[in-house]
Amino acid sequence: MAGRFQTGWVIVTVLLTVGCTGCAEEPTGVVGTGPPVIVPGAPGSPGRTATPGERLASSREPVAADVRFAEGMIPHHRQALDMAGLAAGRTGSKPVRALAERIALTQEPEIRLLTEWLAALGRAPGAHGHTSGQAYGMASEEQLAALRAARGREFDRLFVELMIKHHEGAMKMAEEELAAGNDHRMLMIARDVYTDQGIEVARMRALT
Repeated sequence: MAGRFQTGWVIVTVLLTVGCTGCAEEPTGVVGTGPPVIVPGAPGSPGRTATPGERLASSREPVAADVRFAEGMIPHHRQALDMAGLAAGRTGSKPVRALAERIALTQEPEIRLLTEWLAALGRAPGAHGHTSGQAYGMASEEQLAALRAARGREFDRLFVELMIKHHEGAMKMAEEELAAGNDHRMLMIARDVYTDQGIEVARMRALT
């Protein structure tokens, strides 16, 4: 996080960048009578002014929201990888093939990070299923079967349609983590998911 000063105000900006070193922590403790502190909001939402007497986060210890995010995102990413893995033998579209390759490139490392993080907490990754998959854009078994059976343009259409919903579900999960999470690593992953998959949704919509 970086801080900069303007007349009578302290502007607090959170830089959730993987590998950031030397970054200061978020403001902690109880807000007093000094300059107002601007606390950043969730993606797309404005920051807010902390009120006098408000206790700001003083710990980066994991909370329940962090665990839910990790346990939900692992099976969510795995389904995306399964869908992306179908593309090579079923599409002749270079943009669709490139999209599938990018999904594998970005989501496989995130699965490893989430798995390692859960293991460090003593929780068995994969032991907890995605409790409300349809709410987060997960494809049904019937939809997956149709995707496996499709070829050519029909595959492209189904793949893009299902993956847009899937990405939007991941973005919803990321928003929930950014609103309620506390662990620095989970917040960084959530920020990456929200940003990267938002870009990919825009690209997929251009293909429809």
